[in-house]
Amino acid sequence: MKKHYSNGKLLLTGEYVVLDGAKSLAVPTKFGQDLIIEPINEPELIWGSFTNEGECWFEASFTLPKLRLTSATFNSDKEGSAEFIAETLQNILQEARKLNPSFIQTETGYIIKTNLTFPQNWGLGSSSTLINNIASWANVNAFDLLWNAFSGSGYDIACAQNDSPIFYQLENKNPIVIRNDFNPSYKEELFFVYLNQKQNSREGIAQYKKNNSNIQDEINTISLLSDNFSTANSISEMNSIIVEHEKIISSILKIPPVKERLFSDYFGEIKSLGAWGGDFILATGNENTREYFTKKGYETILPYNDMIL
Repeated sequence: MKKHYSNGKLLLTGEYVVLDGAKSLAVPTKFGQDLIIEPINEPELIWGSFTNEGECWFEASFTLPKLRLTSATFNSDKEGSAEFIAETLQNILQEARKLNPSFIQTETGYIIKTNLTFPQNWGLGSSSTLINNIASWANVNAFDLLWNAFSGSGYDIACAQNDSPIFYQLENKNPIVIRNDFNPSYKEELFFVYLNQKQNSREGIAQYKKNNSNIQDEINTISLLSDNFSTANSISEMNSIIVEHEKIISSILKIPPVKERLFSDYFGEIKSLGAWGGDFILATGNENTREYFTKKGYETILPYNDMIL
């Protein structure tokens, strides 16, 4: 039996503009996904994906070595079909094989199990952790696999591979990953709040691309704010950076910041993380933060230390 594990991710600064070269600060989470490989004698790839509660939500079987889909089952009340998910998985495996032609070119087979350690709807990287695990299994470059099979900046792959905060930047489409010692002394005043809905990052990126012409000045400013965010010495300094960052991204997307839309009476500052409109937000606050968001109907509130590696 072999096991691969990848960290989940959160993008603290540079959402969207990271695609166009902005320097961004990202952090791996304590939550992630593993992939367990057990060899069998039959020429089959039998796949099972499990939730953080141990429930199998997706199953599929493929013949080997041709990787032909023979069956698929999808157990969820969310959008999607067994066939669509199976074909997406098949595509990832085929792209991995293109990068490494000897990958799963065998007359014997495997039972594969993937296990999330966070709820699927949290948006912490169920896809990126899967891609990084498959890349590790196939012994191929995970960034190449991501870009051949999907799209995106790749910061989530960098988080999957690192156990500390990182600066992430694309230079001429090459990922630059620099470890960072972001560890604010005021982290007890930082909270991650789930907005009760998963945001489709591809839809968010499509919206961004409609409005991202002539924004080099904004990209440069966000890069500076990423540096400032990582070195902020106080919560008041952090609050000022958050306000400026939200204002810039709001002007690009032509979407009001999340605090303006949902939490205008909140006493701290609030920053969207990743695709605007869902998943987690970062809130600066105090001992009253949990009560505020709970009263608003948001019950998943994680202190910084409970979320970040």
